[in-house]
Amino acid sequence: MEVKVGIVHAAREVTVETEESAEAIAKAFADALDGGVLTLTDERGRRVLIPGDKIAYLDLGQEHARRVGFGSV
Repeated sequence: MEVKVGIVHAAREVTVETEESAEAIAKAFADALDGGVLTLTDERGRRVLIPGDKIAYLDLGQEHARRVGFGSV
């Protein structure tokens, strides 16, 4: 799933491809808004930490997007 996070006072958004479900991300986002930190783990195991008070918006993509190209076999 592709997750886009808008950051306050930043021109670009943070985009992360993750294996987590939309419900798990929404719960982590709600917890981060209470003064916590939003932690996202991408497909390769790298972690992205974003302070909850700096998040402007969160855009959740499709959970099971079909891959295109030769790598989809």
